[in-house]
Amino acid sequence: MHQDGQEVFRIIHPEDAASVAASIEESARKLTPWQHQARMRLASGDYHWFESDSVPERQADGSVLWYGQFNDIQPFKDLEFSLRESEAEFSFQAGFQKLIARLSSDFISRGFGNIDLSINRVLEAIGQFFEVDRAYLYRFSEKRTEMTNTHEWSRDGVESLIDTQQQVPIDTFAWWHRQVELMIRENRVVFIEDVAALPDEAGPEKALLTEQGVCSMFCVPVRTRGMVSGFFGVDSLSHRVWRTDQADLLIIVSGLLSGALERHRLEEELLNQSIRDPLTGLHNRRYFYPRLDEMIALWQREQQPFALAMFDIDHFKAINDTQGHLAGDYVLREFTGILLEQTRAMDVVARYGGEEFVVAFSATDPQAATAQVSRIIEKVRGYDFLFDGNKISVTVSAGVAGTGGEGAGNLTPEQLIGDADDRLYEAKQSGRDCFADISGPSRI
Repeated sequence: MHQDGQEVFRIIHPEDAASVAASIEESARKLTPWQHQARMRLASGDYHWFESDSVPERQADGSVLWYGQFNDIQPFKDLEFSLRESEAEFSFQAGFQKLIARLSSDFISRGFGNIDLSINRVLEAIGQFFEVDRAYLYRFSEKRTEMTNTHEWSRDGVESLIDTQQQVPIDTFAWWHRQVELMIRENRVVFIEDVAALPDEAGPEKALLTEQGVCSMFCVPVRTRGMVSGFFGVDSLSHRVWRTDQADLLIIVSGLLSGALERHRLEEELLNQSIRDPLTGLHNRRYFYPRLDEMIALWQREQQPFALAMFDIDHFKAINDTQGHLAGDYVLREFTGILLEQTRAMDVVARYGGEEFVVAFSATDPQAATAQVSRIIEKVRGYDFLFDGNKISVTVSAGVAGTGGEGAGNLTPEQLIGDADDRLYEAKQSGRDCFADISGPSRI
């Protein structure tokens, strides 16, 4: 039966119409069989995939007539789509597992002190894998009253927010505060599918996220020492359809970050145990010598002066023998407090051994250092050392050495400490409760 082909086009899916027309034109031009697949609308209004199978024949008037049929191939298409989805899902899962394995290996292989670089690599890799616009890590303050963005990756052209997200008070955002509480108490993931659809109570949060360009986001808790210490999150600046298992996948990433942070914490604890004195909390010789090497290198390179003072608590053995070792420990800790109070953060204070302490005064000439040493000695002399209600008489002696003089270009830590120790001996020989420098003993 001869019919106008437009009747067929009325039921072809709009997205397939162009390809159908092109295939028909080619079949008419070459008089080759017309075989094509397209979606066609059924009487119910649903679309099914059909396949044409027909042979063209040129008519006397120049038109073309096709003889053939349409076959419903929807069951085959369903199977094809299912197989494609399975293949794509398998490829995705394999890629994700490979990524996690690589990032885990990166954490393990990187030496101590590279935690920040490793976290930044994780955020970049995850951000690119999930095609988000930002990936970030926040840490809570000890009392969980503030949150700070410690690490962030942003896609090219996307504004970084890390500088504006430092020590942000959590309780200024009531709705978000409740989400954080749920995150902490129930280890719950926070998912905002559409920022524009946030409830009225989340007005401040909605305004801030809108200002930041965020359309949707995920936040997953991160744990250290078994407690939620922060969260890992990703932002999308455009509307998107997230995977149904997106939260589960991000929890795996969060677990990776949690493990790396916990390992870093343990490494820091071990390091501190090896470079800190357990009684006073001060650094020990293992830490002090490399810092002294750095000061010497800075002096030799840029002539930045520094000075070294060695302190010794006078008659400390007598304190232990008469008052007991607990009283001696008390004196050591109190003297530590005085040293830290009378020095700057840029100075290096260490317990050298027993009742001996050493201070490296950074960017300080020997004259200024002797003035500071004098103040420390005076502070100790006037300090009330009270243990179990009993006052303990405590004084200290000190020896001071510094940059300058002969051989300054060949300074070594051993030479400086030797000079300071020799002058400390001079101070003790001069009656204690004083200091000695290159000029000799000086009593305050």
